[in-house]
Amino acid sequence: MVFDWLKLSTKFTLFKTNLKMSCSFSSPKFIKMSNQSVNAEILNDLIQINNDRIQGYEKAMKELDPADSDLKALFVKMIGESHKHKLALATEVQALGTDVETGTTGSGKIYRAWMDVKAVFTGHDRKTVLDNCEFGEDAAQKAYKEALDDEDLSANLREIIAQQKQELKASHDQIKSLRELQA
Repeated sequence: MVFDWLKLSTKFTLFKTNLKMSCSFSSPKFIKMSNQSVNAEILNDLIQINNDRIQGYEKAMKELDPADSDLKALFVKMIGESHKHKLALATEVQALGTDVETGTTGSGKIYRAWMDVKAVFTGHDRKTVLDNCEFGEDAAQKAYKEALDDEDLSANLREIIAQQKQELKASHDQIKSLRELQA
């Protein structure tokens, strides 16, 4: 069956437009609740991304050669970074009166399974581990960019997310530099 992405995109755009139009005629309380809901959803998505990142680095540490102890220390640092980000995001989710996500994304689970299959054929060498980590860092950057692109994101949350994105970008660049040294 061929899926018509253009139709789906058009329907979503119309739905979003209709939703905004209906919100604009609603009471301010409804709009506030709607923005709170959107903000909580964005924050929970980023919590899941950080959970993916934690699990990805824990998995990468298990795959390392004993000779790669420098990477293990780096991965522990990055796990700590994601725990710090999760705590800040969870605090904001709770302030919005919403439950905090505790799981990971479906795509993160699929990617970790793919890493297992890939390792069977390519092994667990330093370059492969760094390739996988860079892929995960790319996904985190994309998720944070999408969150910042959402026009309904409140100013205070935008600031928190922008700061976290900047910190994650530094980690991304560090992983990328290490990977490029392996080429």
